[in-house]
Amino acid sequence: MACKPASTPIDPNHKLGEANENASVDNEMFQRLVGKLIYLAHTRPDIAYAISVISQFMHNPKEVHLQVAHRILHYLKANPGKGILFKRNGGLALEAYTDANYAGSPLDRWSTSGYCTFLGGNLVTWRSKKQNVVARSSAEAEFRAMAQGVCELLWLKIILEDLKIPREEPMKLYCDNNYTRD
Repeated sequence: MACKPASTPIDPNHKLGEANENASVDNEMFQRLVGKLIYLAHTRPDIAYAISVISQFMHNPKEVHLQVAHRILHYLKANPGKGILFKRNGGLALEAYTDANYAGSPLDRWSTSGYCTFLGGNLVTWRSKKQNVVARSSAEAEFRAMAQGVCELLWLKIILEDLKIPREEPMKLYCDNNYTRD
């Protein structure tokens, strides 16, 4: 409770890697803490990326990984009111924003894809995940991220159709300030 608040959940220039030189920490304690943070990320997309980074070290956590988990807690202390706020909006436009971090993982140089989708201007789904293959270029990494975004848009479109919710606006996919229509 008396910790110093942090302005960001993770250092943007983090280099966690394997961190072999650091002391090991209690696996169970680390896994419980990260599990609680994963649960919290369902309503706090601002911490989702940081949690995805530290969750890669669940089986062999080191002191540096625990410090990052504690930094997330410090960030949460500084920002208790953040979360998802849904507002009433006239339309039901479906939009997705995608991006990729080409070869961004310091461990294996795999790319990370991310997307967030909005329904009527409200954030409804988001995800950040390592791609399951090694991309040969940044363009390939971006296309893989866009493919995930399109899949999410189609899934949401099917849900709305099943719920008999009429939608007239075209879906939009944004990637690095560009978009395509369905």
